Amino acid sequence: MAGLGPCPLAGQLLADLGASVTVIDRESEPVDLTDVNRRGKRSIALNLKTEAGHGIAAQLIDQADVLIEGFRPGVMERLNLGSDICCQRNPRLVFARVTGWGQTGPLAHVAGHDINYLAITGALAGIGTQASGPLPPLNLAADYAGGTMFLVFGVLSALYERQSSGKGQVVDAAMCDGVPAMMGLLYQWFAQGEWNLQRESNLLDGASPFYRCYQTSDAQFMSVGALEPQFFKLLVERLALPEKLLAEQYDRDVWPQHTQLISAAFLNHTQAHWVLHFEGSDACVAPVLTMEDAPTHPHNQQRNIFTAKHGVMQSSTAPRFSRSSVTDVASPGAKGGDTHAILSEIGLGAEDIQLLGKSGALT
Repeated sequence: MAGLGPCPLAGQLLADLGASVTVIDRESEPVDLTDVNRRGKRSIALNLKTEAGHGIAAQLIDQADVLIEGFRPGVMERLNLGSDICCQRNPRLVFARVTGWGQTGPLAHVAGHDINYLAITGALAGIGTQASGPLPPLNLAADYAGGTMFLVFGVLSALYERQSSGKGQVVDAAMCDGVPAMMGLLYQWFAQGEWNLQRESNLLDGASPFYRCYQTSDAQFMSVGALEPQFFKLLVERLALPEKLLAEQYDRDVWPQHTQLISAAFLNHTQAHWVLHFEGSDACVAPVLTMEDAPTHPHNQQRNIFTAKHGVMQSSTAPRFSRSSVTDVASPGAKGGDTHAILSEIGLGAEDIQLLGKSGALT
């Protein structure tokens, strides 16, 4: 079902790997080649408020392995396409639902966005500086990591289970479930007294001098992730810093002084200089690149991580497989662009399709 956020990405990832993905759109629109999440999908535009449009949608769902929807709880039920109805008609159907708050709970029917779902998990409170307050990590952590990835994980798990049971089931993927599932290590450290609730005071939140970003002389940045002593040793050597830093690496009392020393060193040269200086090193140092610059990085180029399709830069297919091959990324299609073809495939003739159009079922 057409929507925003997690669902389009989930469909794109599955389509990239060869799944046949059809989007039920609300209305037809011209092709938008920048709509990367639509690549590899087909689209039928239906007015679900008409009896005929609803009937076509139900027929498509009857023939599907998976239905993905991202509406608030109850919307599909009001369309008479809820999980009870669809799963009764198609017992092998995996009915996959993704929301921020989940299908149940006091917030289930309340509006929200990535930042809100991230806020109640304990994650957002730890991101940012003491001066800045909490900072949203774009919309990656809840929408896509906690939403899309757990949705796809749930879909594939349900399909795998169906091989033995022969039955489909409902997948309730909630972002406020997925984000805490990724925070196991942090909650472990908190339980052990190793994680401070104050921002910018922990190992991985920018407080440690060996896990943060540093500005260069040309106002660019380098990322440093020299957590282990052997990697920190290489960092100290490459920056020509005092050897005494090695014995003090995990002494939090001197972290501010270490940060000042490392910061002063990076400010001596440009980002390009430091890229060459650390090239091939295990010091865990990498340039902080913009979306414009990332596709030109030698590693990204060698692995073909990015691809330009019709002049639109986007990711290549991921992940990769040793035996199975995937084709080049497909182009996005138009909303409603496959309506006639899809209707023909389910047995409707040209006259039937014309009648559907006159009835207002096709948009």
